[in-house]
Amino acid sequence: MDFQIALLLGQDGIVNGAVYGLMALALVLVFSVTRVIFIPQGEFVAFGALTMVMLQTGATPATLWLLLTLALVVLVVEGWRWKQGVDVNWVATAFWCLGLPLLATALVLGLRPQSLWLQTLTTLVLITPLGPLLYRLVFRPLADASVLILLIVAVALHGVLVGAGLLFFGAEGSRTTPFSEARFELGSMTISGQSLVVLGVTLVLVLLLFVFFERSMVGKALRATAINRVGARLMGIPTDLSGDVSFALAALIGAVSGLLIAPLTTVYYDTGFLIGLKGFVAAIVGGLASYPLALLGALLVGQLESFSSFWASAYKEVLVFTLIIPVLWWRSLNSRHVEDEE
Repeated sequence: MDFQIALLLGQDGIVNGAVYGLMALALVLVFSVTRVIFIPQGEFVAFGALTMVMLQTGATPATLWLLLTLALVVLVVEGWRWKQGVDVNWVATAFWCLGLPLLATALVLGLRPQSLWLQTLTTLVLITPLGPLLYRLVFRPLADASVLILLIVAVALHGVLVGAGLLFFGAEGSRTTPFSEARFELGSMTISGQSLVVLGVTLVLVLLLFVFFERSMVGKALRATAINRVGARLMGIPTDLSGDVSFALAALIGAVSGLLIAPLTTVYYDTGFLIGLKGFVAAIVGGLASYPLALLGALLVGQLESFSSFWASAYKEVLVFTLIIPVLWWRSLNSRHVEDEE
């Protein structure tokens, strides 16, 4: 390996690590607020990318029908809960079940976007509501269950969404039009404009999330829920709405990640699974609690994957996932057990 090859591998590792970093942030966010290890996070990536493909080919995205079906089912469930005497926040329900689905329908069937940026906006409007709708339908009834039960349900939901992806998009892979066709020469290395778009959007999203959690009341409410769910509820924070917002942000991050990687690699209906798992490895590095450590873990995963693809391409996935073993071993040595706390 010479220096030029090392630079190319390092560049690929940084770009891949940026995407894995977004996945890790979404996983840490959802777990912190709801205790759900959200295995289907990668499906938002695949759904976002393939929805964009269908929009660019002039077809009606199948995710529109998924969104409308979920919205109708959740609306019926909320009506049933209200009949049972449960207090229902109808403003939030109307937003997730009526407002965004109707906006998505108007964009897809009425406007039929042709420009790249309108197609991007339409994709985000289609995918983002899927998060809170899935939360309300699948995870909110199990809010007090153990982490293991929530994990089992998340794995089952992953299987359902992968099957739905195969039904909606077929087994063929696709790519989308890049956001930038530019090429830049840096010495002997060529940097694509799309790679810079990935890094730039990732940086902007990380900064926006930082400002959101540090400055906004909703972000502070999410942090309070993550620290102490019962205490947040006693202080008047609606923890159910916190779950809605965390899943919406996770779906938005997943959709953005799908839009970023679709011009760089062929995306299949099940591509998101491996991307989500590598984001999970990065999140484990951060202990499923620390956002900065999760980002550093994502860069480590990206570099390890990139260089191992050169030295041992047949084992690159094994090497990446093996990283989780020393991390868990180290954390087990440096964390107190429940018996010690008691």
